Amino acid sequence: MDRPSKRAPRQRRGQSAPGSVSLASSRGANRPERRKNPLAFLSILGFGKSADRPSRRDRAAAKPPMAQAAKPPMAQVVPMRPARPTSNRLNPVVPLRPNQDRSQEARRDGLRPTRGHRRLSRRQERAQLPQINLPSPRTRSGRGMLYGLRLLIFGVGIAVLAGTLLSMLDPASRITPSTATAEKPPAEAQVAADGLGLTQEIPQLKGQIQALFTAQKQLAPGVLLVDLDSRAFVDVNASQAFPSASTIKFPILVAFFQDVDAGKIQLDEQLVMRKELVATESGDMQESPAGTKFSALETATKMIVISDNTATNMLIDRLGGMPALSARFQSWGMASTQLRAVLPDVQGTNTTSAKDLASLFGQVQSGKLISIRSRDRLLEIMRRTENDTMLVKGLGQGASIAHKTGSIGTLVGDIGLIDTPSGKRYLAAVLVQRPRDDDRAIESIRQVSRLAYQTFGQASTAAQPTAKPADALGRSRIAQP
Repeated sequence: MDRPSKRAPRQRRGQSAPGSVSLASSRGANRPERRKNPLAFLSILGFGKSADRPSRRDRAAAKPPMAQAAKPPMAQVVPMRPARPTSNRLNPVVPLRPNQDRSQEARRDGLRPTRGHRRLSRRQERAQLPQINLPSPRTRSGRGMLYGLRLLIFGVGIAVLAGTLLSMLDPASRITPSTATAEKPPAEAQVAADGLGLTQEIPQLKGQIQALFTAQKQLAPGVLLVDLDSRAFVDVNASQAFPSASTIKFPILVAFFQDVDAGKIQLDEQLVMRKELVATESGDMQESPAGTKFSALETATKMIVISDNTATNMLIDRLGGMPALSARFQSWGMASTQLRAVLPDVQGTNTTSAKDLASLFGQVQSGKLISIRSRDRLLEIMRRTENDTMLVKGLGQGASIAHKTGSIGTLVGDIGLIDTPSGKRYLAAVLVQRPRDDDRAIESIRQVSRLAYQTFGQASTAAQPTAKPADALGRSRIAQP
């Protein structure tokens, strides 16, 4: 059975329902009829005020009181609630709990609460706002990169903290320079001082040399023997300073070739023998007249081969003088070597030590102070030394030596680089201070050379090279008195 529809017929726009009064018609009925004024446009342009147009006060008085009463009170106006947002990840819909009041629901929907509800603080309002979750990587590679970056930052921080703690706990950082020097092992201290890299001393050979000089108490030795292969050594008063005699000419020769390498001196440069540079005793250049010119290489060769004192003085003058050369010797680590007087230094004013001479020879043979070409030329000159009365006498057959001798009344000495037939190479620096012209000092140097050759060269002492004849004291024309 069909029910009759109670729905009212639909009204069209502009039509009024039956029995209702149109609002426009009610307003038009109460509005007074306006008379048309042909000059009304002048009032619009501002030229006058129309007399037919009512004033604002008249229009307010003419408004019926029912128009004001028709306006409903503000408390009865119910605003339309906006549509609830749909739920998604960025703006989730929070359902209303049973014990939640309408004011919280109104704040969630963006409406102001009524006067009866307590207003929340800003912190509480922010707490009730929906949380926005940042999108996270959805792929495995993205998550792996994110985790890797976090681990990298974490690892760098841990490494910085660990390094700081280790540097604070490291005992080496709290050692002062003085403490480090005091705790340095003796072997390392010797390496830094002499530049030879000495390892361990040979006690048997050292005992034999000490016994040799114990029997001759009037002789004061300074001995340093170094095996350049194993760096084993023998040290007997090697650091003690002695008069240098002509052994001082060896460091002068090294300084000469150092300036040749630097381009300060040319080998064919002509040096003039001035009268004040002429020296007596050993050498033959003194027989030439003053003003004679010699090449620089010839002068250096005569200074070593025949121990010419005049050639030595000429090179000292050309290399800058005695103070400059002494300072250079000190820079090489030769602490006891000082050049204080021109030659011949009969009084023994110039000084050196066996350690200084051996250390310098070790640096030269390893190519540290001069070039390889200059080193080879220097060794070739020193192999031509004519005085063979000391170290040479203790060598076996087939051995070669590049050396420089020195002799004055109170001291004899010899410094050399020896090569054995078996391929061994060692250094020998021997200085012996003696009573004036005591020939036992020369014999003691021969015996030291023999003992060293037996130890380092493993050769028989029966075969010895033929030596040039010399007098009982070992003096010759090429040895400085």
